[in-house]
Amino acid sequence: MATVTVGTARVHYDVEGSGAGPALLLVHGTGSGGAVVNWGQTAPRFTSGRTVITLDLSGADRTVDDGGPLTVESLAAQVIAVIEDAGTGPVDLLGFSMGSPVSATVAALRPDLVNRLVLVAGWAYTDGDEYLRNLFTLWQRLGEFDPAGFGRSVTMTGFSRGFLNSIGREGVEALIPNMPPTPGTLRHVALDLEVDIRALLPGITARTLVVGCAQDATVPVENSRELHAAIGGSSYAEIDAGHVVFFEKEDEFVRTVTDFLDSGVGSEGLGSEGLGSEGLGSDVLGSDVLGSVVLGSDVLVSAGA
Repeated sequence: MATVTVGTARVHYDVEGSGAGPALLLVHGTGSGGAVVNWGQTAPRFTSGRTVITLDLSGADRTVDDGGPLTVESLAAQVIAVIEDAGTGPVDLLGFSMGSPVSATVAALRPDLVNRLVLVAGWAYTDGDEYLRNLFTLWQRLGEFDPAGFGRSVTMTGFSRGFLNSIGREGVEALIPNMPPTPGTLRHVALDLEVDIRALLPGITARTLVVGCAQDATVPVENSRELHAAIGGSSYAEIDAGHVVFFEKEDEFVRTVTDFLDSGVGSEGLGSEGLGSEGLGSDVLGSDVLGSVVLGSDVLVSAGA
């Protein structure tokens, strides 16, 4: 365990594994459980031959600060400080959900610190999306007046219907307490409502993979497709899962990320060809994704575990 001071925050982070290549830094999403809840099960899957860094952003239980409002930029500063303090050099940076706009901001502001970028179930702009704005507003209200309802709503939108039915009532009820509406979690939700990184996206030069979740009811998959379209030279993979894809389709998620990070693409970027069928193990479908929308650039669709 290590900590680094950023403003009023003592930011907690962990470093596991070892390897000659770039370290992989995993940035968690909304929730005061932070890295342990998001990455506790999945991070060890990446440590064979690779250093893995996980951090707890302000709002997470293991990072202490003054409790003030959060911004994407302030959390990006914490990620930057962890990269510099860990001393591993430029990292491969993966952000999930709220961690996606935070990671994109890091890549845009400090391209010298980011080798490759993976944005999972993310979005660029809340206020122009009535679904996102209303969902996050609902979470605020439930967190204040109906904590049990908050946990149930987060569970319902966090996982696909098929996954919830597959684990049954007992499994679903066990998931509900995983993200209580603590003050830290509600600070994250307040930040979610204010996200707008559109102006930064053209400045991202790192080789980038955007991963969308076809059954995402928290951040609908159209948001990931829009991120891909806004980041020049990026590639796109779509996994048939709900928002918390690394729980529902862990093997496929790990394979998709690892294949991208390990692919032998030069510094000129991925270009319009993407990784091809030999890269992510998926078909390159051109302009059609699951028969639903036209994107006009490379689209890589994971076909299921």
